[in-house]
Amino acid sequence: MTVQVSPEQIAQLAPRMQPRYRAGFAHGQAVLDSWGISANPRRVVQFFAQVLHESLALTLEYENLDYGAARLAAVWPLRFRPLGRLDPASYAHDPRQLANLVYGKRMGNVAADDGYTYRGRGLLQLTGKDSYARATRALATRVAKGPDFVAHPDAVLDPAWCLPAAAAVWEDMGCNELADQDDLTELTRRINGAENGLADRDAWCRTAAALWCPELAGAALARGQRG
Repeated sequence: MTVQVSPEQIAQLAPRMQPRYRAGFAHGQAVLDSWGISANPRRVVQFFAQVLHESLALTLEYENLDYGAARLAAVWPLRFRPLGRLDPASYAHDPRQLANLVYGKRMGNVAADDGYTYRGRGLLQLTGKDSYARATRALATRVAKGPDFVAHPDAVLDPAWCLPAAAAVWEDMGCNELADQDDLTELTRRINGAENGLADRDAWCRTAAALWCPELAGAALARGQRG
């Protein structure tokens, strides 16, 4: 039975959500239905757990790369002094330069400014040119005239496309099937590329389960951590 997800329920989870996300979820049921996310409660719960973590409860549109020098050294200790070779003061509070440093020449980024151009955006914080290309291809399997996110990366934030982009990538990565298995750890790897924020994603699972499927809230829904 299809799970109904209302804008009011999403607002209950994310009362401070950005206006573009709010508009995107206003008619989100059709999108969740189309990409199979609403097919059962586990998929809804796991999808929203990832989205709410990645977007900081729907308050974050762009990745925050405005770091002070001390924070740079803590987040990237092998790049910045005292352990690394780079002076963190030279990159402090300079998101463009930092993005091009940490994301340049990988994840499909080849041009000089690609790291910044394809920095994290949207509900699942797509990062890297390859991710934007994947979102474009995934969306095109069901939407005839969707945007080219590589050519227009800010379209990932457009109210018309923010949820379809996230849902398309979710399905394309096989996340529906992983959600059916309650495999939070592998879901996190697929979405994040690592296991960052696993405890917070687990907490969001429990919160979302209480809303959409109370009988699952106390179960091992988010504990499929297979190492």
